[in-house]
Amino acid sequence: MYEYAVAWEWLSLAARWFHVITGIAWIGSSFYFIALDLGLVKRPHLPPGVHGEEWQVHGGGFYHVQKYLVAPAEMPEHLTWFKYESYFTWISGFLMLCIVYYGGADLFLIDRTVLDLTPWQAIGISVASLALGWVIYDQLCKSPIGRNTWGLMIVLYIVLVAMAWGYTQVFSGRAAFLHLGAFTATIMSANVFFIIIPNQKVVVADLIAGRTPDPKYGVIAKQRSLHNNYLTLPVIFFMLSNHYPLAFATYFNWVIAALVFLMGVTIRHWFNTTHARKGRPTWTWLATVILFIVIIWLSTVPKVLTGETETSMTPIQQKFASNAHFGAARDVIQARCSMCHAAEPVYEGVIFTPKSVKLETDREIAAHAREIYIQAGLSHAMPPGNVTGISPEERRLITAWYESAISE
Repeated sequence: MYEYAVAWEWLSLAARWFHVITGIAWIGSSFYFIALDLGLVKRPHLPPGVHGEEWQVHGGGFYHVQKYLVAPAEMPEHLTWFKYESYFTWISGFLMLCIVYYGGADLFLIDRTVLDLTPWQAIGISVASLALGWVIYDQLCKSPIGRNTWGLMIVLYIVLVAMAWGYTQVFSGRAAFLHLGAFTATIMSANVFFIIIPNQKVVVADLIAGRTPDPKYGVIAKQRSLHNNYLTLPVIFFMLSNHYPLAFATYFNWVIAALVFLMGVTIRHWFNTTHARKGRPTWTWLATVILFIVIIWLSTVPKVLTGETETSMTPIQQKFASNAHFGAARDVIQARCSMCHAAEPVYEGVIFTPKSVKLETDREIAAHAREIYIQAGLSHAMPPGNVTGISPEERRLITAWYESAISE
């Protein structure tokens, strides 16, 4: 059974790599077309129906791009669609969610000091929240509020902040941030799947049939594309945040999330304004820095506000803690790891608990059994550079503990 942990670790890496590859493809094409659209120039010589053109240079060649506001007079022979980047980014992201958070629900998804859930309850809430997010967003877009793009974005921001607070009341801090990213990314990918591509297909069908396409389909698709543009950077932040406990594992984590969305807006506003040749609003960078400083302060508010409490062990944790090899492994971990992985680290230069992983009590050690096995048993990843001098024999004790417990 212990081979399962190794296979699962490699499966997680493969899914993560797949997600990064598809995410780069989607974000790259999305940012390019937004910049292209904003940089279009209207000139008198343009053919009928052309909204604007742009000359670009890249890779030693020149490109002349023209945009039709609705559609050309007839269907072009070759038409490239940009959709699979979005679809596979979402699919690979959901695959990661299943592997890491659903497969390791007791460790990564559930925090019983927040809410005592069974794995299936937590997974059900997770899936339902992602679907509900799209429904709420889509209905807002189709309501009278949706006629005002910026008004809609303000309402959407309120919804996102509410979800940030809600997720932190249900899941662990790490899972809350990851779900906030997944919640937002689901809206973005669903925009492509349910709105942008279907609208473009309607226009294509009209062209093939010889009808004049209705411009409303392009207007709707552009509004959804604009939303995606402003939501992209916060999603990237939340997907990376699981490596930074000072972001997700603090008392004001949901407030930090709310400010991250604002930083995404200020950063994209600078790029969008610059690409549109409307100046360079440098104030956005000052605003971003101020927001980031506020986030840093919120993450270091006195720990007395967090009110951490010790909880009883889960059945899985009890299995690891009651194993015959646990005592020997615990002695190694407390001698070689707990000087950093403690509520108040004593190792020189370590101020905050790495990854928010504490290994001082039996419950904490049992809760992180698989991570310890992978990081310090099978591999030499921990301690970094073997600074505490853990010996091969001590690594074998950790390996024996995990493999014995998992085989019971």
